[in-house]
Amino acid sequence: MRIPRIYHPESLSSATHIQLCDDAAGHIGRVLRMQVGQAISLFDGSNVEYSAVITEVSKKNVAVEIQDSKQHNVESPLDIHLGQVVSRGDKMEFTIQKSVELGVNTITPLISERCGVKLDQKRFEKKLQQWQKIAIAACEQSGRNTVPVIRPIMPLEQWCQEEYQGLKLNLHPRAPYSINTLPQPITEVKLLIGPEGGLSESEIDMTTEYNFEQTLLGPRVLRTETAALTAITALQVRFGDLG
Repeated sequence: MRIPRIYHPESLSSATHIQLCDDAAGHIGRVLRMQVGQAISLFDGSNVEYSAVITEVSKKNVAVEIQDSKQHNVESPLDIHLGQVVSRGDKMEFTIQKSVELGVNTITPLISERCGVKLDQKRFEKKLQQWQKIAIAACEQSGRNTVPVIRPIMPLEQWCQEEYQGLKLNLHPRAPYSINTLPQPITEVKLLIGPEGGLSESEIDMTTEYNFEQTLLGPRVLRTETAALTAITALQVRFGDLG
C-alpha cells in the first residue's frame, strides 16, 4: 500500500509529536480510515519530506510522531506563473489541479472582458480557499513538497502591468512563431491564458504594450483548459524537466 502524503501548514521537525490540522486529520481519520501505528509522509511546503507514524486517532483529532526527514526536490528548473482567466463550472478547478501536477509555481485567477464567471467578492474568496485546497491535494498526489501559491483574483490589466523579469507569453492563434522557436535559455515564464471566448482585440493590444510575446501552440483552436495544460507541457518539455 502506498504511504499517504499529507500537507501540514505549520513548520515540522524530526523527533517531535504533533496534532495534525483539521483538514489533514479529517482526511486520515474519516476518508482513509487509518489506524494507530500506520505510517504517513508529511510535508510543510519547505521542500522536505517527513516520515511519521500515527499515535492517536479520533473523530476530530489525529496525532503523529515524526521520526525523520529528507530533502526531496521534484521542482522544475522552469518557474511558471500562470495567469488564468476564470473559467466556468469545474474547468477552473481542473486547470489548477493539472497545472500544479505539471509543475506550475504560481497561479493568478484573472477577470477579463469576456470572462464568463460573475461572482461577488465573498463568493470569490470562498473560491480562492477551494482552489488553494485543490493545489494542496495535487501536491499530495504528485509528490511535490512545495505548494504553489493561488493569488487573489485580479483584473487582467493589473496583472499584466506587474513588474516581471522573465519571459511573458500570451497565446494567440495568429502569432508568428511557436513555443518551439523561443530562444534559450528561459528560466521564468509568465503565461497568460484567456477565457473561453478569447481575449478582445483591445486586450491583446494591451498585452503587447506590457511586453507580452504572442505565441501559438498549433493550427487548432483549443479550449481554455486545454490551452493552459498544453502550453505548460510544451514549456516544461522545452525548458523544464519533462521528456
